[in-house]
Amino acid sequence: MELRDYISILRKSWVTIVVLTLAGVGAASAYSILQTPTFTATSKVFVSTPSTGTTSELAQGNTFTVQRVKTYSDLATTPIVLLPVIAALDLNEPAGSLAERITASAPLDTAIIDITVTDTDPVRAAEIANGTSASLARVVENIETPDGDDAASPVKLTRAQEATVPSVPVSPNVPLNIALGLLVGLALGIGAAVLRETLETRIRNERDVEQITDVPILGGIVFDPKAQDRPLIVHVDPRSPRAESFRTLRTNLQFLDVGRADRSFVITSSIQSEGKSTTGANLAIALADAGSRVLLIDADLRRPKVADYMGVDGTVGLTDVLIGRAELQDVIQPWGRAGLFVLPAGHIPPNPSELLGSTAMSGLIAEFNRAFDVVIYDTPPLLPVTDAAILAKNVGGAIVVVAAGRTHKNHLRGAISALDNVGAAVSGVVVTMLPTKGPDAYGYGRYGHGYGYGIEEEKPASAKAKARERKKNVKRTVRAGG
Repeated sequence: MELRDYISILRKSWVTIVVLTLAGVGAASAYSILQTPTFTATSKVFVSTPSTGTTSELAQGNTFTVQRVKTYSDLATTPIVLLPVIAALDLNEPAGSLAERITASAPLDTAIIDITVTDTDPVRAAEIANGTSASLARVVENIETPDGDDAASPVKLTRAQEATVPSVPVSPNVPLNIALGLLVGLALGIGAAVLRETLETRIRNERDVEQITDVPILGGIVFDPKAQDRPLIVHVDPRSPRAESFRTLRTNLQFLDVGRADRSFVITSSIQSEGKSTTGANLAIALADAGSRVLLIDADLRRPKVADYMGVDGTVGLTDVLIGRAELQDVIQPWGRAGLFVLPAGHIPPNPSELLGSTAMSGLIAEFNRAFDVVIYDTPPLLPVTDAAILAKNVGGAIVVVAAGRTHKNHLRGAISALDNVGAAVSGVVVTMLPTKGPDAYGYGRYGHGYGYGIEEEKPASAKAKARERKKNVKRTVRAGG
């Protein structure tokens, strides 16, 4: 992943990161509150040797002292030193337990022993430190005094610094704990965000499509919560940004398959409810508005929707022509003021795949290509059934619709593979349902017009007049193409 990918992850998952960071701070604060405060007190003991004052004796005494300091510091935590302290302070604990709370150390090349005591009671910590230093001095004097004579000890331990009662606890260190909690929470949040993005299999934007296939992306359509109420946005609100995106798709379509004479395309998707039917219908309207003679065919012989979207009679249509029960000029219906014609699916057959792959369908495809500038076939999804793949092979080109946030990456891979397996060309991909907010927001609307500029609809004509006009238009179109 590139840097912008990580930035996008942080933008998308900032809520998770903030929550986990606050959780880390809260856990650190709770730990600090629940933890019992501990205090430390330190006393210093100076180790010396008596001498007559000559230079050589001073040097020898200094060397002897430095060598002994390490031994005396280890001696400070032994029972011989601590038992008198326990007795003097009436401590209710064994010497081994007390030794765990005492640290005796000697700085390098010095004759100083630091005795540090940790305790939950600051007064007791100071008393133990002072008692240990005094006991250590007595024990060393007894050990170093020669037996059987009245000679003095060659080593003397003097308390150089008395331990004072501490006023501030050393633990818990609240600022440090909160800082560590913040860092740990932040790391967990970022880790969770990256892990979720790594495990995410849904397509979110056009970049996800580019990582799966080299097929060109023809355009993107943003998500419209009112799409079911106004599926034909190009007709209902032609000045809206969403309608403009379909006109952009129309422009990009002109550059597809330049070497192919026929301008026929199968509109399909990997799974259902990805917006293929509304995409095909709006694209057909946009092409017709540009002056092309367009035929929109509902080739979804399982769940046809074009007739409902376009508001035409869908009782007879493509299936009736294929089985010879109706003539083509009787079932093709003109739509709107421009050169757009609609061929509904007709009766739902028991064998859709066989009909779409039949010789009769191949003949109709050739006739449609002669009669119209652009032919758009709305077909079923690719993964559940093979109808779209069969028809795409005969038509010559397929446009795959991908719904952002709904289609999984393996769905798109499967759809492309289904077309490749039958030798059908994939002309391009259209990404629908793109979000309008957030890091994956689609930005075409910045140059579009505002919403709310609807157009005036045509006044409905009488049924007989519409039928007469429809037959005349269809016959003229079919004859012109033939």
